[in-house]
Amino acid sequence: MGKTILVVDDSASVRQVVSIALKGAGYDVLVGTDGKDALAKLDGRRVHLIISDVNMPNMDGITFVTEAKKLPAYKFTPIIMLTTESQEDKKRQAQAAGAKAWVTKPFQPEQMLAAVSKLIAP
Repeated sequence: MGKTILVVDDSASVRQVVSIALKGAGYDVLVGTDGKDALAKLDGRRVHLIISDVNMPNMDGITFVTEAKKLPAYKFTPIIMLTTESQEDKKRQAQAAGAKAWVTKPFQPEQMLAAVSKLIAP
């Protein structure tokens, strides 16, 4: 059984591209359409890593990361932000919330997989 990664993005095409790359590398994938949906998916099941967009409707990625880190089961789960944002203050906010890495869109799947493998192995 592979490690499970939760992918959170309001773009169906981004979720699809990321999911295909992760599954091809041997990971199991859960998806969330925004921060609220993703929090509902964090129902105690084992999630080894979270990849989250920053700008999403209903609940943005930084708020989602902050809320996820409050849950004891996910306090130490590594998080990668996958976003078009490149502003340093957003990066600092995400890091303060608990994000461990930052990948800027557009990206090559290999870039994202490299960031994933730095935090967890398949």
